[in-house]
Amino acid sequence: MHTGLTTIVIVLSLGVLALMLVRTLKLPPLIGYLAAGIAVGPSGLAALPDNASTASLAEYGVVFLMFSIGLEFSLKRLHTMQGLVFGLGGAQMLVTVLGTTLITVGYFGNPWQIGVATGAAVAMSSTAIVARLLSERLELNSHAGRQTMGVLLFQDLAVVPLLLIIPALASSGEDLLPSLANALAQAAVVLVLLVVVGQKLMGRWLGAVVRQKSEELFMLNVLLIVMGLSWVTAEAGLSLALGAFVAGVLIAETVYRHQVAADIRPFRDVLLGFFFVTIGMQLDVAYVVNNAARVALVLVLLVGAKLAVMGSICLLAGNSRDVALRTAVQLAQAGEFGFVLIGVGVANQLIPHDVQQVTTAAMLLSMFLAPLAINRVGRMQRGLTEKEFSLRARMVQDVACHSMDCDQHVVLCGYGRVGQNLARLLAAEGISFVALDTDTHRLEEARHFGHNVVFGEASRREVLQAAGLARARAVVVTFDSLRAAERVLALVRHLHPEMPVLLRARDQSDADRLVAAGASLVVPEVVEGSFVLALETLTWLGVPGEQALERVQRFRKPGRQIE
Repeated sequence: MHTGLTTIVIVLSLGVLALMLVRTLKLPPLIGYLAAGIAVGPSGLAALPDNASTASLAEYGVVFLMFSIGLEFSLKRLHTMQGLVFGLGGAQMLVTVLGTTLITVGYFGNPWQIGVATGAAVAMSSTAIVARLLSERLELNSHAGRQTMGVLLFQDLAVVPLLLIIPALASSGEDLLPSLANALAQAAVVLVLLVVVGQKLMGRWLGAVVRQKSEELFMLNVLLIVMGLSWVTAEAGLSLALGAFVAGVLIAETVYRHQVAADIRPFRDVLLGFFFVTIGMQLDVAYVVNNAARVALVLVLLVGAKLAVMGSICLLAGNSRDVALRTAVQLAQAGEFGFVLIGVGVANQLIPHDVQQVTTAAMLLSMFLAPLAINRVGRMQRGLTEKEFSLRARMVQDVACHSMDCDQHVVLCGYGRVGQNLARLLAAEGISFVALDTDTHRLEEARHFGHNVVFGEASRREVLQAAGLARARAVVVTFDSLRAAERVLALVRHLHPEMPVLLRARDQSDADRLVAAGASLVVPEVVEGSFVLALETLTWLGVPGEQALERVQRFRKPGRQIE
C-alpha cells in the first residue's frame, strides 16, 4: 500500500544520509548515492523495492540532467573551443568505441552491437568529478584543463545521438540500418521543428511570463517547458531526455538562462540523486564478488585503455608528455552519462546481465579512484614544459606591466561578482588596485569599466610579486573557493607576514578557519549579509544612522569588527 510514497520516503532518507557522509569524507555526492543504492538494493538489505515507481524517479532524473546540459550549451563557447571539442573529443570517442568493440567481439565473444553500446558508455568521463577537482586546483584554464573540458563537452553532446543509436542497435540484422535511419530522420524532423519554431517563441513567451512578476508562475512555466517538450519527443518515438535537452538549448538562447539554471538546480540534483540510487540498486554484489577477477580485468582495460587512447591522441596533437599525461589521467574514469547509456542498453535488451554487472562495477571503481589519481599526478608533475614556461613568463610580464605605476595599491585576487563591486568602490574613492583573474570573459568586462585587471593566477608566487605585493597596501581575496583562498593567504603570509589580507567566506565556519590561518579580516557572506540587512532595517524604521551602526557593531562577533 502506498508503494510510490514508500519509495520516495526511502530514497529521500538515503539521500540525506548519503550527502552527510560524502560531505564529511569530502567525496562527490554521486559516489554517496551509488553506495547507498548498493546498500539497500536487492543484493543488499533489499529495503528499496525495484518497481515502476523507482524506475520513474530515475527516468525523471535523467530528464533534468539532460535539461541542465542543454541549458549550459553555448554556441559561442562551442565555436571558441571547436578544435578541442571536435578534434580531441571526437577522436577520443571514436577510438574508445572501436577499441571496446574489438575487445568485446574478439576476447569476450559478444556481438558487435554490445561492443558499440558498451564502448559508448565507457567512453564517457565524469564532468562532476573532474570539473570540481580542476576548479579546486585552479587548473581549469591550464592547457591540460582546457583540453579536458573540451573532451567533456563533446561527450555531453554525443549523448544526444547515442540515446537514439543504442535503441536502434537492438534491432535484428535486417532491420538495423532502417531502424537507425528512421530514428535519425525522426530526430531531425522533431529537432528542426522545435528549434526553428521554439527559438522564435521561447524568448517572447518567457518575457510575457516575467512581466507578470510571479516566481511561482515562472517556475511552473519552466517545468511545463521541460516536461512538455519531453512528452513531445516521447510521443514522436524518441526519448524523454532528448526533449529535455532541446528545452535547455532553447532557454539557453534567452536572457533568462541564469535565472532558470538557479531555479531548476534543486529539482535536478534531487532527481539525479534518485537516478544514481537506482543505478547502485542494479548492482548484483554477489555476482560481482564471484566474478571479481573479471571485474578487475575490465577495470584495468577501462582505465588503461582510456589512458592510452587519450595520451596517444594528445601526443599526436603536439602536446608534451606532461600535458598528455595530465589530460589522460583526468579523463580515465567513467562518467555519469555512462550509466545512462548502460541503462538504455539494458532497457532495450541489448546489453545482457553479465555485461551490465561487470561493466557497472568497473565504472564505479574507476570513479572512486579518479580523485586519488588526479591529485597524485598533479603532485608529480611539478616541472614545466617549454610552452607552459613561456605562457607563465608572459603572464608574469603582463602583470608586472599593469602594476608598474602602482604604489600603496590593493592587490585584488578575483574579479567575479564580489571583485567587480569592490573594484568599482575602490575606483570611486581614487584607490589604485591591480586585479588578478583567469576568466577571459571577466577581463573583457573589466575593459568596459576601464579597470586595471590582468590575466594572472593569484595562487602563484611570481604572479603576486609581479603585481607589486611588496609595495601594496593590502591584499583582498574574493574567491568563492575556500582552498584557493587558503593558498593565497598562505603565500602572502610567507612572502610578507605583516601584509593585511582581507578575505570573503561562505559561512562562519570557513571564516574561523581563515582567521586561524592568519587572515587580517574575513567577511562571512551569510553573517555579514544579515548585519547589513539589520542596519538597513533599523535605518528605515527611523533609528539614526550612527546609533544603528553602533548597535549592529555590538552584535558582531569579537575579532570580526571592522576597525
